[in-house]
Amino acid sequence: MILILLGTQDKPFNRLLEAVDKAINDGYIKEEVIAQIGFTKYKSKNIKTFELIPKEEYENIIGRADLIITHAGVGSILTGLNKNKKVIAAARLKEYGEHTNNHQLQILNELYKKGYILRLDDFNDLPKVLEEAKTFKPNKYKSNNKKFVKMVEDYIDNL
Repeated sequence: MILILLGTQDKPFNRLLEAVDKAINDGYIKEEVIAQIGFTKYKSKNIKTFELIPKEEYENIIGRADLIITHAGVGSILTGLNKNKKVIAAARLKEYGEHTNNHQLQILNELYKKGYILRLDDFNDLPKVLEEAKTFKPNKYKSNNKKFVKMVEDYIDNL
């Protein structure tokens, strides 16, 4: 099963759903596709969609997913990585009214450079990225939380 995560952003991300729908119609995706669409209004006969669901149900769906396709939001990407899922991410862009700025490009670039995720820049390339995902071996995600906490503690100790 492929799971699409669009997070809780209050702006639509139809471009990603349209690309997945096209990949299904063109025969590149044959498995079940479920999408958490948040506030995006999108209807599809190929994709089972839901807006938001309780955390326990959300965790269950993520656990069943073979692949996660998501917007380049930190929460959605880290959810997939922490569950050891392959992740394809695409940035929401300001010029399409999908976000207030293009900060998701920075997130996408950093996590891609570290080998954690696959990136989808040109939505016409989704079939190629899906093929790449079949053999992709993501690097194990390493959180910087301990380093950050240590920096804060050192700062406080030096006050």
